[in-house]
Amino acid sequence: MKDRYGSIVDVYVLMRRSDGMILLLERANTGYADGQLCPTSGHLEEGESVASCAVREAAEEVGVDIDPADLVFTHVVHHRNPEGQGRIGIFFTAARWTGEPVNREPHKCAGLHWADPAQPPANTVPYSAAALAAITQEMPFSLDGW
Repeated sequence: MKDRYGSIVDVYVLMRRSDGMILLLERANTGYADGQLCPTSGHLEEGESVASCAVREAAEEVGVDIDPADLVFTHVVHHRNPEGQGRIGIFFTAARWTGEPVNREPHKCAGLHWADPAQPPANTVPYSAAALAAITQEMPFSLDGW
């Protein structure tokens, strides 16, 4: 099976308030897209479901508990970065959670920002901004960088 293609899977949680705004985190000290904004997210770990990953990342990054039943599949994007590496991003939306979002990883996050997903700030990670544009158009799938 070593000849088969493998891809990194990024799992995103669009935490949506009742006013439609979503939570974005400002990346810092990671070596990738520092100073740019992206939704709560992380890499899928071996043996983990995408729903479990979404719940884990929300707890780790912003300290909230999300019931997996409250995750709504929103979008999948097949992204290729400028170096040619492919990634698959799976986006969920959560309108309910327990706890108030706080920055639980100040060593990797410079702050939390609420933003309109239809008009994300200019410093949103391009991969995330492209997915948000597709999500705003209610597209369940998009390609980015291909």
